[in-house]
Amino acid sequence: METVSPHEKVVWTPDSTPAGKRDVWTALKRGLRGRCPRCGEGRLFRAFLKVADHCSVCGLDFTHHRADDLPAYLVIIIVGHIVVPMILWIETDYSPSVPLQLAIYLPFTLIASLLLLQPVKGAVVGVQWALRMHGFDEQNPEK
Repeated sequence: METVSPHEKVVWTPDSTPAGKRDVWTALKRGLRGRCPRCGEGRLFRAFLKVADHCSVCGLDFTHHRADDLPAYLVIIIVGHIVVPMILWIETDYSPSVPLQLAIYLPFTLIASLLLLQPVKGAVVGVQWALRMHGFDEQNPEK
């Protein structure tokens, strides 16, 4: 690290100023809706789970995102916290037959998981942008 003596003149450039804060909650909400975390207008996805290369409105580069398996883990946790208590409640109060339970729980779990996967992935990408993770920092992009 370079030290500066008190007698040296320090020149501040736009590159050396700290970056402004990004609102995490706004980026998260925009990601949940499948919109660009920066402008809120452009589409975040080009296919069901394929993130677009860039925003069609503001030009933000999305190729830096690294959502990986986190959205799937979060969906498992969310759906599990809905389905398991429902199963326990119905089983203890009504005791329906096993085929009837499977006919209800399996499709519900599948549909809920598919409906949540894209919004959760969008939220993860939005949070990554807001926290300047994985090259989303224009002043210090990862190589």
